[in-house]
Amino acid sequence: MRGPGTPACPGFSRAAAGSSMRQEADLVGRSRVTLADVAAASGVSVTTASLVLTGRGRELRISAAAQERVRSTAQELGYRRGTARSGLSRTIGFVLDAAEAPGDVVKGALEAAHRLGFLLLVGESCGDPVRGRALVDSMHDRRVDGVVFAAVRPGTRTEPPGPRHGPVVLLDATCPGLPSVVADEVQGGRSAARRLLEAGHTRGVHLIGTDVRAAAERLTGLREVFDAADVVVTTWNSPEWTPEAGYDATTRLLRRHRPKALVCLDDRLAFGAYLALADAGLSVPGDVSVLGFGDDPVASWMRPRLTTVAQPRHELGARAVEVLVEVVEARGCGARTPLVHRVPMPVREGGSVARAHR
Repeated sequence: MRGPGTPACPGFSRAAAGSSMRQEADLVGRSRVTLADVAAASGVSVTTASLVLTGRGRELRISAAAQERVRSTAQELGYRRGTARSGLSRTIGFVLDAAEAPGDVVKGALEAAHRLGFLLLVGESCGDPVRGRALVDSMHDRRVDGVVFAAVRPGTRTEPPGPRHGPVVLLDATCPGLPSVVADEVQGGRSAARRLLEAGHTRGVHLIGTDVRAAAERLTGLREVFDAADVVVTTWNSPEWTPEAGYDATTRLLRRHRPKALVCLDDRLAFGAYLALADAGLSVPGDVSVLGFGDDPVASWMRPRLTTVAQPRHELGARAVEVLVEVVEARGCGARTPLVHRVPMPVREGGSVARAHR
């Protein structure tokens, strides 16, 4: 294991004799200093070192001691941000699998790339694997240092480019052995359950949309919190996440029960639930509280506005680029980045959750 100040990569040895030889070795070493070297010598992650050296350490509450250690180490090693080294182009690719991908994802990726001193090339494959591979080939013809592969719908399993294409990070998708950035769906489920419990909903709670594969982690978090509170929850299956499916599931529910709260595992299901409740003469949230997932644009058009556990799209795009830069900077230096990076899902408050009636 390397100790503090020990070189992270080969190429930093000092000449044993002669001041001119020592100076020459210093120059050679400095030309090869990477962000990974600075991070290793400072005892922090590559991402932390990058944030400190791009002026965001205080904003992200990195301790003053760690910031000073990173800056002094960078100065001591002669690290220069943005310097071309080992053929690094400081250009990365960002491939979306559909043209209608949320703009916040791309915006977050662009802002992170700019902050870290990289140029971002963006393309979309329309869900066509052949087109996706052609895009990646084209990007590598332009000497990108790595590629982010982004799925539009969370939970997708995708087929990324092979190892010959260099570093790859998946966004909202998974593949064994590759780094991925995903929303923390389990934490999102916990947050949804806690929001209803805080409002006093311990009876008449129903879940809608439970037989869609992408719901598995949300359900894990929901059930964990509800079970701990001894809250019995009834589930209603839905083959897909559409307003029509939400309407049908809620209509079936209303034939048998008078719910107090609905957790719809997607905002489009919640839209359909609103309509079914209105047709039954029930108001939101006066009669039934409703909570959704996704922060879909439809949530802002619902009246009252839907309370929803949001997909952190901007943060996901930014984090995917940060992880790819970490992989690129650490490549060949023995450093490893965690395979799964989870981004918290915040609750976006609307007016659709009210205090439970006693």
